[in-house]
Amino acid sequence: MTIAPNDARQGASHIYRAMRDLVQSMDDTIPGKFEITKKGIVHDMMAPVGPHELTTLHVRKRLEKVMPDELVAHTGEPDVEDEPQGILRRPDVMVIAMVDMDVPGSFDPRTLIAAVEVVSRSNPDNDWVSKVRDYPLMGVPIYAIFDPRTATGAVLSDIHSTPDGPRYATRKDFVYGEDVTIAEWTISTAGLPRYPDE
Repeated sequence: MTIAPNDARQGASHIYRAMRDLVQSMDDTIPGKFEITKKGIVHDMMAPVGPHELTTLHVRKRLEKVMPDELVAHTGEPDVEDEPQGILRRPDVMVIAMVDMDVPGSFDPRTLIAAVEVVSRSNPDNDWVSKVRDYPLMGVPIYAIFDPRTATGAVLSDIHSTPDGPRYATRKDFVYGEDVTIAEWTISTAGLPRYPDE
């Protein structure tokens, strides 16, 4: 059987909605964090540990000290959703205008100024590979990664078209202790915690 393009889009949308319903039903009953990527559902089984949560807190507070009052470095819910792309993500920190938060349901990813992720010890490829692919597809202009495993990170920006779809053209790596610029704001990375050696 041949599926016409419109039917294919409707089928993909139906599959995405089914995955979204499944993720929402599991969020309250199964530990960990669920997200939907271009490749399917990702489940980070480990609850965030101290260094992850502390890094998120430090980055949020440091950004909010230098940003204008109408912007926030938001942590927590709701998700960021691009239904046409079939992607549902929950960044650790979302730089967004307060006015753009006043919406029913998920945030529109194109209203984010930046997404910040603290690399999960249990699933680092989700932050370093999957989200590097998904965030430009969603139109998130800047993606900053903090990695407590290695005390390094990167800021990705300048979305451009490629044969594989939108990708970030610019990557600026940093090591903990250096200042890092996310969008228009520069913060220190000094004193950020690391994961303990196993």
